[in-house]
Amino acid sequence: MNLRHQIIALTVIPLIVAILTVTTFITLQSANLIGSSIGTFERNMLKAKETELLNMTNLALSAIQGIYQAAGPDDEAAKEKVREILTSLDYGQDGYFFAYDYDGNNIVHPRQTYRPGRNWLDLTDPDGDHVIANLIDKAKAGGGLHQYKWQKPSSGEMADKLSFAVGLDKWKWMLGTGVYLDDVFLQTAAAKADLRANIRRTFTVVALTALPSVLLVFAACILVTLRERRMADGKLKELTKRIIGAQEQERARLARELHDGISQNLVGVRYAIDLASRKVKSGSNDAAQAIDKGADALNGAIKEVRRLSHDLRPRALDDLGLSAALQALLSDFTERTGIAMSLDAAPFRDTLKPEAATALYRVAQEALHNIEKHSGASRGEIKVWTVAGRVRMTVSDNGHGFEKSAKRSATSEGGLGIRNMQERMAHFGGVLLIRSADDGTTLTAMLPRSASLTAIRTKDAA
Repeated sequence: MNLRHQIIALTVIPLIVAILTVTTFITLQSANLIGSSIGTFERNMLKAKETELLNMTNLALSAIQGIYQAAGPDDEAAKEKVREILTSLDYGQDGYFFAYDYDGNNIVHPRQTYRPGRNWLDLTDPDGDHVIANLIDKAKAGGGLHQYKWQKPSSGEMADKLSFAVGLDKWKWMLGTGVYLDDVFLQTAAAKADLRANIRRTFTVVALTALPSVLLVFAACILVTLRERRMADGKLKELTKRIIGAQEQERARLARELHDGISQNLVGVRYAIDLASRKVKSGSNDAAQAIDKGADALNGAIKEVRRLSHDLRPRALDDLGLSAALQALLSDFTERTGIAMSLDAAPFRDTLKPEAATALYRVAQEALHNIEKHSGASRGEIKVWTVAGRVRMTVSDNGHGFEKSAKRSATSEGGLGIRNMQERMAHFGGVLLIRSADDGTTLTAMLPRSASLTAIRTKDAA
């Protein structure tokens, strides 16, 4: 090979390698991006199905609400009316409502008429899932979603089905409805097949075309960068909206606290001062009593201000650490509610990051709020300890359990509070576990070693 050929080879070969390398990289990136989009599409479709199920279940509950609430536990006439209503509630080609008692006996099934009157508790689908037993468990737990395989009425074939079950506890019935997911999976499979075909076609065309060379590669990189930037900007805007929403919620809460607490106390102080002023002017002997009442009301306002300040950011958490802050929180809680709470932090080494310590404190705060509002407990305990550099915290009480309280708070802030606690733990890679029984509830928050300051020091030393 002469010098000219060597120069051409040294010029062309690296260019071809660069084109093929960049083309392969772009193709893989496109596959990942489109795959992520398909995954998002499938999740959105399933979310839409879940919303549809909840709406249909609420519709059925509204239709039978009057009869169910007026009936007694053994009112057979009312039960028969409810059976007729549920049988008549038909929607779509494969949409219907079903009902079983908690023992597994079918009560309503408009599409499979051989099921009513028979027990199906041991029924399993082709994957071995105990369908009816699991749906009954969801209903007993306050309602929930369950996915399984079931025969599709329109085709007679087995298909994936997502159902929502809710309990009619007075009659010990499980009421449910479901939607089939085969259309979702078919659309996702078709999208994936198109993705694979497009990737192969794109790679072949670009790899065999030398003309676009560096310009096309550069243009493709610019387009991908711009697209990813737009996606990042969209996510940033969504995050900003969520932050603003959280700020507005907190402002609304503070406004309610100021209006319902401090404002009322200050109004009481003003009335007491006015009364004392009138008594002094009239020469009454009990003016001192009115002044004392005003002082008591003012002390109440001062305590309320301190409570709000402590809720926003406890000084003890920054100055004395998590254990001292939890002790102060429990002392105030016991004094305010009369529920005896204790703290066991003897095996705890406070080496958490400030943000992680704040997250645990907020979890404890929310758990105490749930104990006060929903548990009916008379005593409880918070325990904090460290295992191999991982911090654990449990909040337990002797109340009547989570299931009963969940029924009262299903539409209130209870579910949101639990979700907030889970998100606080998930932010640091931790988990939140809840165990509830008739004799009480135990909430366990677990943080990984990465939430500790010692993990940072170890990494820096390495």
